[in-house]
Amino acid sequence: MHDLYDLLKWGPTSANSSPARFVWVRSAEGKAKLAGLASQKNQPKILEAPLTVIIGNDIGFADALPKLMPHNTQATQKAFAAPGVSEVTAMRNGSLQGAYLIIAARALGLDCGPMSGFDNASVDRAFFTGTRIQSNFICSIGYGNPDSVFLRNPRLIFEEAGHFA
Repeated sequence: MHDLYDLLKWGPTSANSSPARFVWVRSAEGKAKLAGLASQKNQPKILEAPLTVIIGNDIGFADALPKLMPHNTQATQKAFAAPGVSEVTAMRNGSLQGAYLIIAARALGLDCGPMSGFDNASVDRAFFTGTRIQSNFICSIGYGNPDSVFLRNPRLIFEEAGHFA
């Protein structure tokens, strides 16, 4: 997991804000707790995977800017202090970092199962109490069972997904 994190951390975020925080759930107790807060369909995916990561967004990410953006800390912290800005920035950039996690895991040959079918408020209470971190999504990581892993579904072609302006 250290190798995976060492890959994902280099993905760019706005003002190098890096608001994602990760809980690497691999113990039987942790998986049971998380599965109990997930939809019935997602429970076996969490329990059977060697690891499920909770990707959270730290609303207080600006506190780390002296380390992450030392050349412009004060101006950047001031910009993120405006009402609603830190929440939107944390969600957008934490989601990017979650996507970087998936790409990094795939680059290391791992299978990923990102999920949003869980009770965010309960996960926040169970795993982030006393912090400014809010759960975004979860992702099971490991090696999928070839008998149950779906083939890739189709994707939109370039012209269906975008256009030039």
